[in-house]
Amino acid sequence: MHRTFGFLAALGLLAAGLATLVSSPAQAVRAADPPATTGEAAPVESDMHEFMEYVFEPTYLRLKPKLAAETADNAAFKAIKSDSLILAEAGNLLLIRQPDEDQADWAKHSIGVRDAGGELYRAAKAKNFPASKQHFAAMIQHCNACHDQFAGGEHQLNP
Repeated sequence: MHRTFGFLAALGLLAAGLATLVSSPAQAVRAADPPATTGEAAPVESDMHEFMEYVFEPTYLRLKPKLAAETADNAAFKAIKSDSLILAEAGNLLLIRQPDEDQADWAKHSIGVRDAGGELYRAAKAKNFPASKQHFAAMIQHCNACHDQFAGGEHQLNP
C-alpha cells in the first residue's frame, strides 16, 4: 500500500514537472507573438527566413516534381492545385510582412507571386499541364526577382 502511494506520488510529481516544462516554452512563444486585439491581419512569425522556410519552401518542394513531367493523373492535379493555391495565398501573406524599405517593390513581387500562383491553380484546375508548367515558371521568376532584390540573390529557385 505504501509502495503504491509512493509510486503514485512520484508519478504525480513527474507529471507536474513535465507539465511545467512543456508549458513554459509555449508561453514564451505566445509572449513573442503579436497581440490579436484587432481584426487586422498580423504575422504569426515575423522572421522572414522562418516564414519562407516553413511556408514557401516545403510547398515549392512538393510542387516542383509534380510539374517535372506531364501528367493527366487526377491525384497529381489535385496536389498541384493544393500547393499552387497555398503559394498563391501565401503571396497575400507577404503583403502584410513588408520591409521597412522598398515597400512598393516588395508589394509588386508579392502580387506577382500571388497572381502567377493563382494562374497556376486555375490551370491545374482545368488539368492543363502545359499552362500549369508555364505559370509555375512565371511564379518562380517572381520569387527569384524578389530574392535578387531582398536576399542579395540568395535562395534562387529552379522551375
